Amino acid sequence: MVTKIPATIITGFLGAGKTTLIRHMLQNARGRRIALIINEFGDLGVDGDILKGCGDETCSEDDVMELSNGCICCTVADDFIPTMEKLLTRENKPDHIVIETSGLALPQPLVRAFNWPKISTQVTVDGVVTVVDGKAVTDGRFAHSVEAVDAQRKLDKNLDHETPLSELFEDQVACADMLVVNKTDLLNLAQADALVASLKQSSRNGVQIVKTSMGKLPVDVLLGQGIGAETDLASRHEVHHHHDHDHDDRTQVDEDDHHKHDHDAFESFVVNLGEVADTKVFADQVSQIISTHDILRLKGFAAVVGKPMRLTLQAVGPRVETYFDQPFDMAPRITQLVVIGQTGLDRPEIEAALNACTINK
Repeated sequence: MVTKIPATIITGFLGAGKTTLIRHMLQNARGRRIALIINEFGDLGVDGDILKGCGDETCSEDDVMELSNGCICCTVADDFIPTMEKLLTRENKPDHIVIETSGLALPQPLVRAFNWPKISTQVTVDGVVTVVDGKAVTDGRFAHSVEAVDAQRKLDKNLDHETPLSELFEDQVACADMLVVNKTDLLNLAQADALVASLKQSSRNGVQIVKTSMGKLPVDVLLGQGIGAETDLASRHEVHHHHDHDHDDRTQVDEDDHHKHDHDAFESFVVNLGEVADTKVFADQVSQIISTHDILRLKGFAAVVGKPMRLTLQAVGPRVETYFDQPFDMAPRITQLVVIGQTGLDRPEIEAALNACTINK
C-alpha cells in the first residue's frame, strides 16, 4: 500500500498570524522535512523571505515555493496543480507539505483540488487549519485592517470585490478541521472564552479549537491530524458556490511582532496503565474521555489481554484509530499513553478515567 504524503492547508485573514504560526512550526519541526507552498501576491516575496531557511535542514530555500499569480483558489489548475506535480517528482520527497493560502482564498476549492488524479494517489489533506485573529473577530472586524484587505482585493481581478467579509469568514470556519484563535494575549479571559463558544456553535462537530498568541502551537498538535479532508467535501459547505469571490489577503507577520505577552501554554504527560480487555471498548472509552476533558491529542501503545502484538493508538480529538504493529517479545506488557492539551488539563481525573478502562494495574 502506497503511503500518501500528508498536506496541511493553513488559511485565515490578513494579519491573523499564519506566517508566524508556520515559522514557529518550522523552528520546532523535530526532524520532519517540510515543503511549503505559499500563495502570496501584492506584497510579493515578504512571507517567502520570512520563511526561507528558517527551518534549516527541515525546510531549505528549495522547499519554499511561491504562487504569486493571484488567489490560489482561482488559479488551482494553472498554478497549484503544476507546482504540486513538480514537488512530487523530486527525488527527496517531503515528509509533510504545508500550504499557506492567501487570506483571500476560500479553502474548499483547494481541498477539492486534491482529488485531481495525479495528486490524489500521492497526497492527502491531513487537515485544514484556519487561523483566527481573536482581537479582530471579537471587535467585529474579522481582519486587523479592513483597509488593507480592500487594497489586497483590488490586486486580483478574479475576485468579487463586493462579498462581505463575514461570508468569507464563514467559509473558512466551515472548512476547518482546527480553528486556531490567535492573539488571545489581547483579550481578557471572558472575551476569549466567549469567542471560543461562538466558534464552537458555528463550526462542524469535532472541529478542534485552540487558543494561542504569536502562533506558538506545538507541532504535534498542528500536524498529524490524519483527516483526509478531500474525502469529506460534502460537510464543508460553502457560502460561495462560484469561483469569483471576495476575500482578504495574506498574513503579515509584522502585525504580530509587537505582541509582548506570553502565549497560552500547552502541556503533555504520560500515563502508564495495565492491560486492555477489549480493543473496541477501550477505544470508545478513550474517545469519551477525550471529549469530556477537551484533550487535543492522545497517542501511545496498549497491551491487549491475550494478544501478543502491541496495539498502537492515535487520537485526534474524539476520533480514535488503533492497529496492532509489533510483538511485545521481551518488552513489558503495559499500556502507555501520551496526553496533549492546553494548560489546565485535569491530570488526576484523566489518569483516573483512563485507569478505570484497564485491568491489572
